Amino acid sequence: MRVATWNINSLKVRLARVEEWLVDVEPDVLCLQETKLADAAFPSLAFQALGYQSISHGGDGRWNGVAILSRVGLEDPATTFNPAAIASVDVDDYVAGVLGESRFVAATCAGVRVSSVYVPNGRSLDDAHYGAKLVWLDRLIEHAARQEATGQPAMIAGDFNIAPEDRDVYDPRKFVDSTHTSAAERALLQRLLDIGMVDTFRQLYDQDKLYSWWDYRAGDFHQGRGLRIDLVLASQQLAERTRWSIIDRQARKGKQPSDHAPVIVDFDDVS
Repeated sequence: MRVATWNINSLKVRLARVEEWLVDVEPDVLCLQETKLADAAFPSLAFQALGYQSISHGGDGRWNGVAILSRVGLEDPATTFNPAAIASVDVDDYVAGVLGESRFVAATCAGVRVSSVYVPNGRSLDDAHYGAKLVWLDRLIEHAARQEATGQPAMIAGDFNIAPEDRDVYDPRKFVDSTHTSAAERALLQRLLDIGMVDTFRQLYDQDKLYSWWDYRAGDFHQGRGLRIDLVLASQQLAERTRWSIIDRQARKGKQPSDHAPVIVDFDDVS
């Protein structure tokens, strides 16, 4: 089973690139983030022509947006962690608004519960968006814990907007007191790992300077100034079947690429 995650940074702009990539790489499941398309505008027929079922959670289509494409089945779709739990959280209107954005979608594919996530950026440590990011991550942890309790193989894949460790940042000195590397964000990501999720790419590769995002400006991609913020986390029973993984830098090249590269993970048969 081949799974991939890709922040495409506008599916409308890059649909042809995604279609070409699907034909070339042939993932069984692809999690997309930052589609920036309302559900009514989502190109489900184009993906169906390539053999993929799809589910989109796109909101108003201006920002955010997540989706799952699958050629191994797509059952029990969901577009929120847990409505009752979110409604019971005592947060201000701004945080509630972020919690309600189109940043999460889940479905069961070949028996695996797959979640595609687009974690809020956070902007800066003194911005309200950062506080909302921490609350959002707390809800994701609750979701993962409930999923873990079911015993079903599961994965959470997407743009986490967190570099797990300093080796996942080209120059940690440039990110002191910054989002993506703050202690609070990393602690919440560690809580996901503590309940049994495994960073499948790190399970295989221990090296530094392995990135999935590069700023468009100043030639950062060619200069190697990147971050590893796109992750495929798998439950322990699924992680044990991890066979191979790669960050597809080739997809970051060419005309009008996304600023993210896809992360691909191959698992042995999970049926």
